[in-house]
Amino acid sequence: MDSYDAVVIGGGPAGLQATLTLARVHRRVLMIDSGSYRNDPAGHMHNVVTHDGTPPGEFRAAARKDLAAYDTATVRDETVTSVAMDGDHVVVSLGDELVRARGVVLATGVVDTLPDKPGLSELFGSVVAHCPFCHGHEFAGGHVGILGVGGAGHLPGLVGPIASRITVYTDGEDLGADLPAGVAVRTDAVTGLCRSAAGATISFADGPSEEVAGLFVSTTFAQRAPFAEQLGLRLNPSGCVEVDVMGRTSLPGVHAAGDMAHVAALPMPMASVLTAAASGQVAAASLAAYLL
Repeated sequence: MDSYDAVVIGGGPAGLQATLTLARVHRRVLMIDSGSYRNDPAGHMHNVVTHDGTPPGEFRAAARKDLAAYDTATVRDETVTSVAMDGDHVVVSLGDELVRARGVVLATGVVDTLPDKPGLSELFGSVVAHCPFCHGHEFAGGHVGILGVGGAGHLPGLVGPIASRITVYTDGEDLGADLPAGVAVRTDAVTGLCRSAAGATISFADGPSEEVAGLFVSTTFAQRAPFAEQLGLRLNPSGCVEVDVMGRTSLPGVHAAGDMAHVAALPMPMASVLTAAASGQVAAASLAAYLL
């Protein structure tokens, strides 16, 4: 059984930064990357200082190049099957292989579930988005749609300075929010989307189709990996792992970072590359202190 000071599970921004932080203080750290990431659908990252417009794959490759300079850091492209505690150590299973560590940083992220509309998933990450800070500028000057009533309370105000006009598509639901002046509302059931020259064409059960430059949706999400359940970690109402401000979970020696975890004071994770990386740094530094 290989033994490490720490294992980092997940190779997105949170896991990469956590690994770098531990390597910088010469902890023997293993990062295990399954190759699946929340921002897989996105062709480019935005709102990331010095990396605005960088493809996520290029960002990860550059981060791995940084890690290669540290002798105590090891990266493996594999899938973890289980995580368990053995006394005050963590045992990570890679199929039939076991890895033992004094601590672990979970950075496995979450999986988004989109509204069940034909054509929506194919456009998610480009014409269809869920974060105006990450994708809003790309729709500048165009007709921007908001699908569903979940985001109708705040998204029109956020994208107002970006869009030439805004329409909320309630998809048959009752709209309970007051909208800013000039925001249009269409209540017909949405039957599907397809790419168009301007962005996307939305079709409806009744009435003519409409074209938008971009469409915002609210997603639901769940843990990508079962490790929080396996370890019995305390969860927030969002379904994300509860951590304190230092990234510590309810189980000593187990820290968590990225979109899979957040402090109890927040209703959900602050989903962005920068906040994920920052939480990875904090969780790893806190784990290094724990290992003392």
